[in-house]
Order: sequence, then C-alpha cells, then structure tokens
Amino acid sequence: MLSYVCGTSDKPLLFKTIGTAIAQAAAKWGDREALVVRHQNIRWTYADLLARVDAFAAGLIHLGLKPGDRVGVWSPNNSEWIIAQFATARAGLIQVNLNPAYRLRELEYALQKVDCKALILAETFKSSDYVSMVQALIPELATAAPGALKTANFPALNAVISISETAQPGFLRFDDIAGLADKPDHTRLHDLQPVLQPDDPINIQFTSGTTGQPKGATLTHHNILNNGHFVTERQGFTEQDRLCIPVPLYHCFGMVMGVLGCITHGACMVFPDESFDPAATLKAVEDEKCTALYAVPTMFIAMLELPNFTEYNLSTLRTGVMAGSICPADVMKRVIGEMNMAGVTIAYGMTETSPVSMQTKLNDPFEKRVATVGQIHPFVEVKIVNENGRAVMRGQQGEFLTRGYCVMLGYWGDGKKTRESIDENGWMHTGDLAVMDDQGYVNITGRLKDMIIRGGENIYPREVEDYLYTHPAVRDVQVFGIPDQKFGEEVCAWIQLKDGAHTDADAITNFCKGQIAHYKLPRHIRFVTDYPMTVTGKIQKFEMRNQMIAEFKRS
Repeated sequence: MLSYVCGTSDKPLLFKTIGTAIAQAAAKWGDREALVVRHQNIRWTYADLLARVDAFAAGLIHLGLKPGDRVGVWSPNNSEWIIAQFATARAGLIQVNLNPAYRLRELEYALQKVDCKALILAETFKSSDYVSMVQALIPELATAAPGALKTANFPALNAVISISETAQPGFLRFDDIAGLADKPDHTRLHDLQPVLQPDDPINIQFTSGTTGQPKGATLTHHNILNNGHFVTERQGFTEQDRLCIPVPLYHCFGMVMGVLGCITHGACMVFPDESFDPAATLKAVEDEKCTALYAVPTMFIAMLELPNFTEYNLSTLRTGVMAGSICPADVMKRVIGEMNMAGVTIAYGMTETSPVSMQTKLNDPFEKRVATVGQIHPFVEVKIVNENGRAVMRGQQGEFLTRGYCVMLGYWGDGKKTRESIDENGWMHTGDLAVMDDQGYVNITGRLKDMIIRGGENIYPREVEDYLYTHPAVRDVQVFGIPDQKFGEEVCAWIQLKDGAHTDADAITNFCKGQIAHYKLPRHIRFVTDYPMTVTGKIQKFEMRNQMIAEFKRS
C-alpha cells in the first residue's frame, strides 16, 4: 500500500469569513463568556467581544484603511490582540503577525516586505521597549500628525497605534480608535460583510527561510477558520469548553488552533498572562475551570517541574494539544496522569498549512501519541515521496507532502519561493522526513532542511548565519542545532575568524543581542579553522553536530 491518505468527515468545510464566524458566534452564544484575559482583569461575553471588535473595525475604516491593506500587530498576548484579529477580518484587512521577540532589523524587514499601512504595537514587553524601538526606526513620528505619517523608509505606513495609556508624538492610542468612527464608517463596515469572500487573504505569518530572510506565508479566511475548527472538533469541543491559551497569539498555535477553534464552537478563551508563565497557567486552569490546555512540550515540562505543582487543582482538564516538537514518553505519561489530560492530542503541521494536517484522536493508544503525530485531518491529503517525487510504500521513509484547503496562497511577493514549496499539482513540500504505517499514522523522522526547533520556535540557520556574517571579525560561520534537554534543540555556531582578527563568545553574543530575536542567539559558540567537508567541498553540518554531542558527553 502506498503512503497516501485522504481525510474525510461527515461535517463539511465552513465556507464563510472570519468576520461572519464571530458575528454568528455572538448571535448564537451572545451571553456566554468568550474571552478571559487574567492579567488585564477582562471577562467578556461573545456579545461584548463583537461590540468591541466592530467599534475598532469602524475606527480602522475611518483611518482610511481599505480591504487588502496590511496591518502589523506587534504585541504579546492581550485583549487588544484579539480585538485586532477580528476587527481586521471584519474590515477585510490583512493582519500581519509580528513576533514579539523581533528586534529592529527584523521589524524593518517585515514592515517593508508586505508594505504595512498601519502598525499596532504594545508599549513594552519584557526587555523590549517597543515604542522607543519604533521611534528609533521611524524618527519622522516625532513631528507627524497621528494617522498621517509620511516616511521614506516605509512609504506605505500611515498610522502607528500604541496599546498604551500615554499619548506619544505621532502615535494613535488603541483605546481612541473606536471613538474616531462616525456613522458612515459603521455603515461601510456593515456593507462590507457580504462583499468579503472566504478565499480572500486575511493573515500573513512570517516563517524563516533557508535564504536567510523570513517569508510571509499568506493565509485566507478559509485556510485558518477551517483549520481551527477541525483541530478543536477532533478534541470534541462544545460551548461548554474553556481553553487555556498560554502559547503566543502571533503564531498559528494561538490565533488559529486556539482563538478560531474556540469561536467556531462557542468555547471560552482563557489567557493566563501576556506570555507563558507556568504558575500563572496552572492557576488559570484551576480558577477558570479550564477543560483544555495548549502548550509545547517545554511548557508542560516547566509546569510539571514547579515545586508546588501538586497544589493546583487540575481536575477539570480533559483534553488539549501538545505540539511544536516531539513529546518525550515520560512527559506524556505525566501530562495524562498528573494533569488529568487523558484526552491530550498531538498535532503536526506548519505555518504554510494553516497549520495542522495530522493530529491524534482522543482515544488513540499511548504509544501512538508518543511515537506518531496522529492521522490525517479532514479534507487534507498527505503523501510521502522519495527523491524522485514518487509515493513510497507504507513503512518507507520519504518527504512529507500535503495538499488541500489548508495550503497557503503563497509567500507574499515571492512567486519563486512559492513555486519552490508548492508544486504544480498543489502539493506543499514540507521538507520533513516521515514514515506512514498501515493505519495511516505518521512518524516524523527527521528534516530535509536544517531547521532548528527550539522550544517550539522554528529557526533556520541561514538567517542567523547571515547576521553573524556582518560581524567585522567573522570570515565564515555555520549554524546548526544540537540536542538540548530543556528546549529540544539549541543553536550552535562554528565560526572562522578573519586572519589577524580576535573576538570571543561573549562578544559574539553581545553583537547579536537586540538585533535578532533572543531564541535565535547561539547558545554554544566554537571558533574553528576548518569545517568537516565531503570530497566535493560540501560542508557536513551533521558531522559538526555529532562532534558537539560527543564533546558534551565527555564533559
């Protein structure tokens, strides 16, 4: 039997916009709690949420934003992020997710790549002062009228909106946007709803590329609304469920699998904090009587390792999703046994596929939940192929390809990269190596690409290498991942210095800080004079990895 599966369902695909979906949820479950944001003391019903969404959407229309315009959102988890997600959808705008860990170099690239017309940003997050960073990047803000920015470096950008109580020169305040709207703006919003189409692009998510620059995966209403729906459908969600979401909203795990999964079933979204905190997450589960929890394995480990873990009452939990990296068997046993998550599911996918294409089921045996990523999702096809593109037999390894409603439109403004990833028959080439068994369960066995997965974050070595090349002492650099007990993988860099140049690991680390995201910083740095190579001169990163593993075993 060939390694091919096609998902079916007795429930059809949803053919509606996200704006229609949230309006229908408010009509059906208006009095039910939709959103709980504990660090902001917010507790809104579906009716409350829709009212705030439409008020903000009308304000965006007042600013001159039109369907198809891009709006960047650069913020940790908060209620404003949720409002922006649904308001942009209601107004037909394309939301651009910006990683909260981005620094100036990455922010500048993203804004320019997709020509953002507006940017919504938090005031601060952890060590990042977003307002100061934007002021440094766009000095014209100091003299610009709010909402009427003109800057040569970002010619499309007109409005910068801060989630802040304090007014800054050139900035609009998030809380003031709704008040800008007049009756014609609300009429325009109302009239837009039947015009917007499910196949319209609605979201751009940046995923690092092997060429060194992030690529903007462009997703439609149809892509992400259905994916969120079927992820929670597989967990048996109803309006009685309450989902704890400590994973970030800028990623598909939070905004698609979490938020859109909830609104399609009338469930409640619970956000413990602006970013993951193990104690805050467990406290939210206990206080809010959450029935489901989403996290990557490193988050589950952090919760289980809390000294007072046993003091939390997790008896209401029943299901959830663990994704982002491979789950160790002992962690899975503890999640099921000690966190009461007997129905925890494993999911696999990628940003370009909205994201999930494979997921375990509630009643799958334990060994399938630790050794595989489950079975095919409804209305999705998967095949595993050899280097010639031919489907292999079950039990044989090959590249994992997927096709269906979930596949992105393409990479924004990059037809060449799109064609390299999606072939002429519509198959998305994931770059992952996999094996399919006789029951259709899939085991991810490796990666064709060199991507590093650190704590659920995808890191492409070339992106880090390209930045390290700008260091004046660096002649050559090779970046790769090595196993790490806490994060799954850590970033390692082997560096060759220019003749006569001198530097050390601390200096390299300091050179990176504030310029590339913290999770991309090389944790292990070695200065070398040569690299292991094949006879044809191809660098062997796997050999570097093996040498590092052996070195750590000796130490």
